[in-house]
Amino acid sequence: MVSEHASPLAVLGGVDAGGQNVCVAEVATALGRRGHEVVVYTRRDDASLPARVELAPGVTVEHVDAGPPSVISKDLLLPFMDEFAARLAFAWRARRPDFVHSHFWMSGKAALAAARPLGIPVVHTFHALGVVKRRHQGAKDTSPPERIAEERAVLRGADLIVATCSDEVFELARMGGDVHRIRVVPCGVDTGLFRPDGPADARTPGLHRLVSVSRLVERKGIGNVITALRALPDVELVIAGGPEPGGRLLDDPEVRRLHSLARDAGVGDRVSFRGGVRRDDVPRLLRSADLAVCAPWYEPFGIAPLEAMACGVPVVASAVGGLIDSVVDGVTGRHIPPRRPDAIARVVRDLLDDPGRRAALRRAGVARARTRFSWERVADATLHAYGEVAPVRLAATGAAR
Repeated sequence: MVSEHASPLAVLGGVDAGGQNVCVAEVATALGRRGHEVVVYTRRDDASLPARVELAPGVTVEHVDAGPPSVISKDLLLPFMDEFAARLAFAWRARRPDFVHSHFWMSGKAALAAARPLGIPVVHTFHALGVVKRRHQGAKDTSPPERIAEERAVLRGADLIVATCSDEVFELARMGGDVHRIRVVPCGVDTGLFRPDGPADARTPGLHRLVSVSRLVERKGIGNVITALRALPDVELVIAGGPEPGGRLLDDPEVRRLHSLARDAGVGDRVSFRGGVRRDDVPRLLRSADLAVCAPWYEPFGIAPLEAMACGVPVVASAVGGLIDSVVDGVTGRHIPPRRPDAIARVVRDLLDDPGRRAALRRAGVARARTRFSWERVADATLHAYGEVAPVRLAATGAAR
């Protein structure tokens, strides 16, 4: 696997650390449990990192020297991808992999440059698309101008594209992708960690609780949830994400923006920022909520709603991207249009006033997360996709499914 900016070892919640990191880590680990040997290549962003780290049995993370060994925004990494590709090619000439699965467009660019001359098949997952980002962010899009052209090149060059939701298939088709070379494999949820039974964080007496677990970037729509609180006087909002809690939290520009928004809206006393929460502590927080709210302007997939569903928490989610697939409107949660605080407030109010409805959504959410989105099921689907590009190699291991 190649995941140039999203290391499976990263602490989650930062601007560039989220669902992709989780997906790479969980799928790699699940494949390792099935007896495959997996190496995840990611860019070294700290000079003190060792060359290799064992992530799980059969799974190794290799830190690739490409550019300065420091934290750099993913939007500034393109100039280092030729060096990244050269390092991959050197490693693969010495020890040839059966096939490569690249994650995100820059990883695809580097993986194809290294793998094609060696005749190694390449499977690619975009996780996010430049055309969608530009459509929704316009002038605020900080992606390099080459991104969309490079994504089209990866779309043409990869042996197989693994999309994470049905909406992405439509986007890829509009970009000229061959739908016969696209398979849908969703992201998943750790149903052992995220479960309805277990301890829950303490609640504020007399208030209902909404929880949002998200990277703190404007497009995630946390500001819309804060604005919705003006119409929900008996509701508090707990936001998990961003820097680690402590003095550094208010140094984050998005935290400062959201904090000011809450103060100006007159709801500052009912909004709390937890900062980056350890993954093992997220279920406790989710189980303390009446509802989880995920209101992005657009979303390639979105793992947080699955984690809430697995914990037995109904989800109020924007009807965008992967959330259309994962959250079933009226069954496991409710859909809302993006950028609509009034719609958030209305749906939240309806659900808070109907405990019986919430209980039904809770039961259905747990069942759907367990039966459709466990990482074991995702790993099986991923292996099936791999078998389409390297069936002989997979069959030789006895692991093709």
